[in-house]
Amino acid sequence: KSNTDTGSPEAQIALFSYRISHLTDHLKSNKKDYNTERSLRILVGKRRRLLDYLIEKDIERYRAIIKELGIRK
Repeated sequence: KSNTDTGSPEAQIALFSYRISHLTDHLKSNKKDYNTERSLRILVGKRRRLLDYLIEKDIERYRAIIKELGIRK
């Protein structure tokens, strides 16, 4: 896709994955940061919903994105 693509499910999933990894690293050193932990759970849920949407619409795109980003099923 193009560099300006921000609306496709794949682009959103990639962005959520980046933010999730960033927050996970933050929580490793700040174990009692409960607000960030809550934000992380919300982001994981949003990403999961987008992945579920992608499964319904196009299973091949779903398989490609989880393989590319290394996301567990």
